[in-house]
Amino acid sequence: MKQRYFALFAALAIWGTACAPSDDKSQSISDSRVARADAPLPSDSGGTAGAPVTTAAAATTAAAVTTAAAVTTAAASETTEAAADSAAATTAAPVPGAATNAAEATDSATETVAESAVPETIEPIDPISTVAPIDPQEPPGVPLANPVTDPAVDPLSTFAMDVDTGSYTYARGSLQNGVVPTPEAVRTEEFVNAQAQDYAAPNDSAFALTLDGTTAPFLPGDTRVVRVGIQGRSVADENRPDANLTFVVDISGSMADPGKLEAVRPALHALVESLRPTDRVGVVVYSDDTRVLLPSTPVSERQAIDNAIEQLQPEGSTNVEQGLRLGYEQARASLDAERIDRVVLLSDGVANVGATGPEAILGVIGDAARDGIDLVTVGFGLGDYNDRLMEQLADQGDGFYAYVDGAREAERLFSEDLTGTLQTIAKEAKVQVEFNPATVSSYRLIGFENRAVADEDFRDDTVDGGEVGAGHTVTALYAVTVHEAASSEDSWLARGVIRWLDPDTSEASELEASLLAGDVSASIGDSPLRLQQDVYVAAFAETLRGSGWGGLISLEGLSQNLHSVANRLGDPSVAEGAGLVDDRINLG
Repeated sequence: MKQRYFALFAALAIWGTACAPSDDKSQSISDSRVARADAPLPSDSGGTAGAPVTTAAAATTAAAVTTAAAVTTAAASETTEAAADSAAATTAAPVPGAATNAAEATDSATETVAESAVPETIEPIDPISTVAPIDPQEPPGVPLANPVTDPAVDPLSTFAMDVDTGSYTYARGSLQNGVVPTPEAVRTEEFVNAQAQDYAAPNDSAFALTLDGTTAPFLPGDTRVVRVGIQGRSVADENRPDANLTFVVDISGSMADPGKLEAVRPALHALVESLRPTDRVGVVVYSDDTRVLLPSTPVSERQAIDNAIEQLQPEGSTNVEQGLRLGYEQARASLDAERIDRVVLLSDGVANVGATGPEAILGVIGDAARDGIDLVTVGFGLGDYNDRLMEQLADQGDGFYAYVDGAREAERLFSEDLTGTLQTIAKEAKVQVEFNPATVSSYRLIGFENRAVADEDFRDDTVDGGEVGAGHTVTALYAVTVHEAASSEDSWLARGVIRWLDPDTSEASELEASLLAGDVSASIGDSPLRLQQDVYVAAFAETLRGSGWGGLISLEGLSQNLHSVANRLGDPSVAEGAGLVDDRINLG
């Protein structure tokens, strides 16, 4: 909880001081790796509350060990997968002088991928240009990656589930408009969460849990990528409760910019089109004049709702605090325990009047979340846009954050994703992964930096977790260095446990799955295509951030591999992701 509050305070402080006074601104996964609801819960010795937490002293010790090691420059291999229907042959291209990265280079030198992991059918490709090294000191403006941790010191990694995707679509919109996103706007877990997955569906439970893993050609030979995949239960639209939605729409002057209010209107029309006649919609608008544009109205009165949407026009300054207050006031007036209650904020996150301090905003959204009114934030526009604030508001409001970068995304989000995930299937959802010190020498969680939870708070249901809507997936990746003992196929590397509360009864449930050394693909070309996709997308995000895996694989190598995966999956969205890598290359 503290980490999330501090992050929100920082975002609001920047927001309050920086704004001007005016407003011109794959393959099927093995059944043996899929956990079911009747799986046994972990033993007291296997990753429960009260396990040790990494301390400052332990971190100092780890730092001393890694500092003592000589950091050498080695040739990192990159893989281009052959686009064949019947085989996934891996082509490795060396990157001369590939650099070490900010978080992992201090733990081990980059090593050439073992020749034994490379198929004999490789056809060589031209070497790719050297990637410039990244300063291990993490210069200002470069976000820090999660630390490399020794499981002998702290075997547990704990974090709150996060289903946000806004960072990816914001970066997509930026790159497609010729702008490189700032490192702090790139959150690796949101890049990965934005990708389609093919996890097994839950069996009589809110979730299914899958653990799998692979090697990666740009990582040392003793490093594995472990994936924790979570699939939420889907709920057919006809089976969900009716919904009360209150839209809080920013109509300030800044929303006149291209891609902002002009995109909000068709997005809301698309949403209303996908709702049921028995759902209800209200609209609050805010500028320097906050008002109710449409009281809560049944969707059966479609014309009245469409007329209100067409009245949305930019005006005045921005007072998001008053907009949220009035929006929640309207939501409380129609609050019904038998219905889904949501406030949806549509804004560019830029504000310059009213209360801008963190206490005022937290008070508004925190009280409402406890009353069962969740907050979804949807960002619009480039240029003057506060991505960090929109993400943190959704986290504190027990909802999720998305970003609209064009008409196609608006239609997808508002007519498919938002309605399909309206029903919450889990509250205070957390993930805890235990690593085996006998087989694992170090691990690092890729992303989720602002979703950390203390290990001992995993089963403390008063500590804030994540809220998950129907059909959502959550994917977490770990970089794991293994001992020689991991060569035994039946030795375990990691055990994952997820815990959540039923949104109606508040009853706690848990689900567990384990990963054996034999379950890890020896070559990335042999791993599930969606896992390959996740590895390369995460590497791209960390390259944009300039931390973690940044510098271990060239953009050219990422482009080749993602295009190859996209061709074999036949998935245009993955091809689009590969195109974003190309856009970044073209920007120099």
